[in-house]
Amino acid sequence: MADSVTHAGSRWRTPVAALPRHLFVPNWWAGEDGWSLRAGADTEEGWRAAAYTDTSLVTRVGTAHADHAQPGDRPVGRPTSSATLPSLLVRMFQHARFGDDDTLLDVGTGSGYGTALACMRLGERRVSSIDVDAYLTEAAGQRLAEVGLHPRLHALDASSELPDAYDRIVATVGVRPVPTSWLTALKPGGRLVTTIAGTTLIVTAEKQADGTARGRVEWDRAGFMDARHSADYHALPVGLGDAARTQEGEFVTAGRYPVVDVEQAWDLSSMLGIEVPGVVHGYEEDGERCTAWLAHPDGSWARATSRDGGTPVIHQSGSRHLWDVLDKIRSYWLQHGELPARGAHVLITPDGRTRLARGAWRATL
Repeated sequence: MADSVTHAGSRWRTPVAALPRHLFVPNWWAGEDGWSLRAGADTEEGWRAAAYTDTSLVTRVGTAHADHAQPGDRPVGRPTSSATLPSLLVRMFQHARFGDDDTLLDVGTGSGYGTALACMRLGERRVSSIDVDAYLTEAAGQRLAEVGLHPRLHALDASSELPDAYDRIVATVGVRPVPTSWLTALKPGGRLVTTIAGTTLIVTAEKQADGTARGRVEWDRAGFMDARHSADYHALPVGLGDAARTQEGEFVTAGRYPVVDVEQAWDLSSMLGIEVPGVVHGYEEDGERCTAWLAHPDGSWARATSRDGGTPVIHQSGSRHLWDVLDKIRSYWLQHGELPARGAHVLITPDGRTRLARGAWRATL
């Protein structure tokens, strides 16, 4: 695995080569139909076969963890914690620019694998990790102990007061806004690495003497689950997703651009996430017919459908015309050659507001 995750001269090569990934991710949720359950990945070869790994899932009757998976189990619900690919963890840590004596807060313990990598790079005494799910920190602690590592682990909400001060904070969850407690806990000159919830935008910023943090949106990309503050994520109102896929809209027009799979257009998806936080999107193909839909918890929805690549028909309902927002972003893209968020300057104020700027473009999160 080390060959596929790091280059030969990387400081991360030895930690990646030495850590038994399958110990931290023994079971996983996977499946073409979306989050079916498999178990038994208790060998190096077993976890290599998984295209996606996950450690817990909220079901209609509580929280099920992949650690307790049985063959044939098929729980229902939204996943709440994922085991990040090793290469992505290494990239996030590289963005942090660790010094040998730096202290780290790892936000999003998950399986504990990323925490273990950090311990092997910095030493366990310099690493703390937090997760809102007490089961995950407990299970991660047991796995870490099996490889002789004992960092500080805390089961707490990442937006709450943090237990110490740190030179580096690296989050493998998406946040919006940046919690005020993070800037409070970040030492002057310290460096923060996180992603903006609902986007693939990686923000890096260094704390200034005035208490702000300044940095940039990296040209790199990463996508993580949003930080949560309870057992589950907020969902769309009941029936809204079905309405977006099937109902006649209040406003029906011809589209300006071809139907697009927003999920696969990462820059487009990120800009939409900035403009309409909380938006959910989907895409389906049925023969020569393709359909994309958008929905928002405020009740707004939109759908675009076309056949044989022809002009799409747009249905929209609710207080926001979501497809119009998407088309405005696509027009900017055509006019300027790229979207402005990636590469933008970042200012994070002590109250948690994140301001993005690139050229004449501005956004406040």
